[in-house]
Amino acid sequence: MDNRIKQITVPFLVMMIVNLDTYFIFGNNFAQGLSPHEGLVPIMGLLFGPYGAIGVVIGNTICDLIRGYTPQMTFASEIISLGVALLAYKLWYHDFKYKKNISQPKLNNTFNVILFLGIVLLTSVLYSMFHKKIMYFFYPETISINLLMGLRFFINFLNSSFIFGIIGIWVSKYIGFIHLPKKSNKKNHEKAYWILLIILVISLVVIAIADYYFSSNPLLWVIESIFLAILLFVYALKPIVVEVNDLSSHFSPEKIMNIFLLETLAIVLLGIIISSDRTLVNAMTSLLPLNDVEVTISIFILMDLILIIFFIPSLFVLRYVEKKVVNPIVSFSAIEQFIKKGDKIESDGLIDVYSRYLEDETEIGNLARSYTNLIDYANEYIEDIKSIESEKKRIETELEIAERIQQANLPEKSIENRTYYVNGFSKPAKEVGGDFYDYYPIDDENVAVIIGDASGKGVPAAIVAIITQSIIKQLFKTEKDPSKILFSLNNQLCENNPELMFITLWIGVYNKNTGVLTYSNAGHERPLISKNGNIEFLEMDSGIVLGVMEDFDFKKGSIDVFDGVLLYTDGITDEKNINDEFYGSKRLMEFFKDKKFDEKTIKELINDIEIFMDGEDKFDDMTVLVVNNYINKKE
Repeated sequence: MDNRIKQITVPFLVMMIVNLDTYFIFGNNFAQGLSPHEGLVPIMGLLFGPYGAIGVVIGNTICDLIRGYTPQMTFASEIISLGVALLAYKLWYHDFKYKKNISQPKLNNTFNVILFLGIVLLTSVLYSMFHKKIMYFFYPETISINLLMGLRFFINFLNSSFIFGIIGIWVSKYIGFIHLPKKSNKKNHEKAYWILLIILVISLVVIAIADYYFSSNPLLWVIESIFLAILLFVYALKPIVVEVNDLSSHFSPEKIMNIFLLETLAIVLLGIIISSDRTLVNAMTSLLPLNDVEVTISIFILMDLILIIFFIPSLFVLRYVEKKVVNPIVSFSAIEQFIKKGDKIESDGLIDVYSRYLEDETEIGNLARSYTNLIDYANEYIEDIKSIESEKKRIETELEIAERIQQANLPEKSIENRTYYVNGFSKPAKEVGGDFYDYYPIDDENVAVIIGDASGKGVPAAIVAIITQSIIKQLFKTEKDPSKILFSLNNQLCENNPELMFITLWIGVYNKNTGVLTYSNAGHERPLISKNGNIEFLEMDSGIVLGVMEDFDFKKGSIDVFDGVLLYTDGITDEKNINDEFYGSKRLMEFFKDKKFDEKTIKELINDIEIFMDGEDKFDDMTVLVVNNYINKKE
């Protein structure tokens, strides 16, 4: 169903139900009894706009004709009712100075509550003033009770519109066809309408006084009615020149107001229940010199006085709490729009949000000052983080360069011909590491074979490894004895070693004509030897690590390469799994059972270690180097 049809149909049906139910239950006319339907007029206009005003007026017209009012009086009454409904609607969307956000009717702060009460009071006075005159024009015989009828109209209208208004505004949060006006493009004459509204209010006061003193002057009443009707409809037809916001209802002030209004509503309902109790009214009639209508009015007035005594001071207290506590907290919540992930908080933009509370000596002032300090600290922290991130990126870039440099220092490809095969593989735990291997011809007959492991990880270990590689190449130019190279290398590393770093190293010289590998060891892992299908560790002197003791004599040994020699760093055997178990030398030996020392097997070894680790982080760099001998082997 189209929203406009709903906005007409719902007020129409509500008016029909409330109006006729009251009539058939109490049977009152001429403002003699309870008439709650009167309060629906401004509320349906307030919630559903012009369509709601039309719907409620059509419903009331039908009900008035059923009640027995003349068509002429019904027409006059409904014209005024239409103006009153539109007035309530236009007053809510008036651009009042202290109304920060203009939205659909909500009782979410004291200003909106005061505005709602002002609308109810103004429309109540207008409705009752017009209708007591209309009753006189069409039923002159009621002149003796005209003042009482006007008071009855006012009491009914005021109390019922207050009740229906609170209930209607609460319900409106959960329905989707409340009328939200669009901003008019017409020229803004807000000042003129302000003046018109003030004239209307002043006129009501003046006319009320005039009616009291000149109640028997029909001509005056006609002039007053025409004048008020002109003011009413000129204002009721004013364009809406403000932007209406669809605000969320989840605010603390609204929850506070809901509790307050619920208590107020209970007082009003209590007054209605008491005034409609016929036993109580009859009892009071017998005790007091008043008739039933006068007693009912007296009860209503008494309950309204109690309500005023409770309501007005409470509203002042709520206004104070809202101004001193709630509004600052709501203002502080605006800080969210200035916070963006990864960026500094725009402290300059927050000055208007909480600076006015910085000098406050209450908890609000403490909170505002805490915000200021927190923002300053947060901005400093974000600045530090950005500096750290910048430094981190710089380091990452340098590490990438260092990684490329270290990789460039390793042999690019294997050496393979019909007499021998040499190849290696290295996988650092970090971007760079202390493991390295090298192999290259040193003359027409011999090939250098080197594997090492500098202490520690990362850049320091990589620097020691690169320096060691460079020194070894220089030493091989004048010396081919591995033990003597280790002797010279060790002394050079010991000369300037402020960080006390050391390195394990295994150096071999392979003779490609004889297949013999001459070697010397500086604290490195024992190689694996493959001989006739058997895998065993090479028995050799372990020596000491380089860089800790000068003038150490390293032992030299030699071995026939047979089917192959596998050199490795401790990162192969020392990797752990989730159960804190080492891969170990035994598992390494078992892996190579019935396997050749070649590139394919090395990749299988690394994969086997990673499966064994089962997702655990690498503990150390992993490096493997193999030498195979093809001399005198059958094709």
